Amino acid sequence: MALEADDWGVAEATPSDREIEEHDAGYAITRLVQLVHERNVAVGWWSDLYTNMPLDRNVGEMLMLVVSEISEAMEGHRKRLYDDHIIGRPMVEVELADALIRIFDIAGGIKFNGQPLDLGGAFEEKLAYNRERLDHKAASRLEENGKKY
Repeated sequence: MALEADDWGVAEATPSDREIEEHDAGYAITRLVQLVHERNVAVGWWSDLYTNMPLDRNVGEMLMLVVSEISEAMEGHRKRLYDDHIIGRPMVEVELADALIRIFDIAGGIKFNGQPLDLGGAFEEKLAYNRERLDHKAASRLEENGKKY
């Protein structure tokens, strides 16, 4: 946060535009998690098809389904394909959207140590952390053992 003097010359912390944007993005992610998960619960992805009882979903399986969407995105990009379900959209774009939908659903449906996930808050904090990371700065990346990608 930036420090600005008020009318009395007292410095106050005010959020920068970037901090406000990051907070807005975090809020948007929180809302998307709620929206996607609520829709998936409503159509039965979180309940047994025969009994309608809640399912204890396999988190590893759900995470690997995200990986499968990323793999499909890579294949679409590699072959310069268009999606065969949403006509006119590049496959890479649609499969990345599928990955986001799966990620948002997972974040809305699982808990860690009994607590719901806060993907929006984690997103905000991770952006702020990465902004200050030395190994993400161009000078560090240009070093002999710097991150190249």
